Amino acid sequence: MTVDYDVVIIGGSFAGYYAALAATQLRATVALVQPKVDYGFTRHHALTEIGKLAQKLNDAGGFGIHATHTDTSEECHISMAWQEAMLYAQCVASNLQEHHSPAILAAQGVDVIVGSGQFQSSPQLAFAVNNRLLRARTYLLASGSLPEIPEIEGLQATGYLTLSNIWQSFQGGTLPKNWVIIGGIPQSIEIAQTLVRFGCSVTLVVKHPYILPYLDSEIAILLQAQLEVEGVRILTGKSVTQVRVIENKKWIQAGDKAIETDEILVATGQQPNLESLNLATVGVKWHRRSLVVNDKLQTTNHRIYACGDVIGGYDFANIANYEAKIALNNALFFPRLRADYRSIPWAIFSVPMLAQVGLTETQAKRLFSRDKILVLRQYFKTVAAAQLRDETTGMCKLIVLRNGEILGASILGAEAGELINLIALAISQKIKVKHLANLSPTYPSYSEILERTAREWSKQKLNTNIPLQEFLEGFFHFCRNWN
Repeated sequence: MTVDYDVVIIGGSFAGYYAALAATQLRATVALVQPKVDYGFTRHHALTEIGKLAQKLNDAGGFGIHATHTDTSEECHISMAWQEAMLYAQCVASNLQEHHSPAILAAQGVDVIVGSGQFQSSPQLAFAVNNRLLRARTYLLASGSLPEIPEIEGLQATGYLTLSNIWQSFQGGTLPKNWVIIGGIPQSIEIAQTLVRFGCSVTLVVKHPYILPYLDSEIAILLQAQLEVEGVRILTGKSVTQVRVIENKKWIQAGDKAIETDEILVATGQQPNLESLNLATVGVKWHRRSLVVNDKLQTTNHRIYACGDVIGGYDFANIANYEAKIALNNALFFPRLRADYRSIPWAIFSVPMLAQVGLTETQAKRLFSRDKILVLRQYFKTVAAAQLRDETTGMCKLIVLRNGEILGASILGAEAGELINLIALAISQKIKVKHLANLSPTYPSYSEILERTAREWSKQKLNTNIPLQEFLEGFFHFCRNWN
C-alpha cells in the first residue's frame, strides 16, 4: 500500500492543532486539513475576565456598570464596557491565532491543507481534498462539533443565537438588554453570568432538576445560589415548548412560565461536525450526538480514530487534548492505550469557579457500599487567602474510601481550576489523602484548603463506627497472628 503520510488529521479544532504538533514531535509525517480554528472560546473567556473586573469595580464603589446613575448614563456605561471588552477579546484571539498560524505549523513540519474534503474507499482508503488524494496509514477526526438545535415550535421562525455566533453577532454593536438562555451546559452558565455582569437581564431555562446534570448536587445548589444572587433568574425542571413573536417581541413558553425577551441563546448541546465527510462509505458509524468509538478512540473503521467533542461530551479543551494524545499514539503505534477519564479534571469558568474530577458523592455511593465512603468538606471562609481577597464563597469536597484512596473531588471557589489539578495528579498517581493532609503550602494561599479538607479524613475515620463484620475479621486476623 502506497502512503503519503503516517497520519492525516481532519478538522480545524484546537485539538486538531494540538495533535498535529504532537505528531511532529513523534517524528511522524502529518497533514492537517481545514486548519481554521474557531477562537470563540478564547473570546468568551476574555469577556468573562472583563465581567469579573466590572464586578470588582462595582463592589469597590467604583464606576462599574452597575453603578447608580441615570438610565441614559447607565446605557452609555454598559455600551462602553461592552465595546472595550470586545476589543480586548479580539486582541487575545488574534495573539493566539498568530501562535497557531499555518506558517508556524508548516515550520514544524505539518503539511497544512486548506479546504474541505471527503473520504473515499476505492481503490484504497484515502481523503480527497482540493483535487488531491491524501493516503495515510491512519486518520484522525478532530473536526469538532456544531450547535444542536432542539425542535421547538416557532424557534426557527423567531430566530435565535448559538454558542458559535453569540459574540460575533454584537461585535462593535449594542448588546441586547433581555436574554433567555435555553439549556444547562457549562458554557450557558458562564455566558449567563457574564451577560448579567454587563448589565443584562438573564433567564436560564434548564430541563434538569439541577443547573448541570453531572455536577455534585451539593456544589450545584451552591453555584445556583451564587448565580441567583448576582441576578440570573434560573428555571430548573422546565422544558421550552413554544417560541413566538408578539408585537415585535420574542416570547418563550417554559413550563407554565411565559417570558418576554429581546434575544434567545440556544445552548442545549452539540452534535458532531461530520458534514460531507462521506463516513458511511468507509464504514464509520455515528449517532446524533457523537461518533461511535471504542475505549482506544478507534472508530468502526480500525484505521480512523477520533478525539474531542466530535465523539460527544462537554466541549473542554483539556479533555480534547487528552483524547488527542491517546488517539494519536494508538494511530501511529500499536493501539494499546485506553482512555481513562477518572483523573481528568474539568472546570466551569464561573465566579466563583467550579472544578471537578473523578467521582461525585452520588456516583461513589452507587459503586461502593456507603460505609466505605467518607465525604470530606471544608469551606473557603476558613482560608486566610480567601479572607484577604474577600473571596470566601465556596467549598472543597473530597470523596475518599476509608483506606484513604481518593475517588473524586468537587471544588467551588477561587482558583478552583488550579486546585483541582493537584487532586487530579493525586488520583492518577494513587496518592492517598493522608499525603495531602501532610502538605505545608505557602501561607497565605488557596492550597491551604486542600490540606484542611484532607485533615478531615483522620477525624472522620476515628469517629466512624467500624461495621461488625469488619471488626470481627480484624479481630480474628489478630488472633491468628498472635504469638
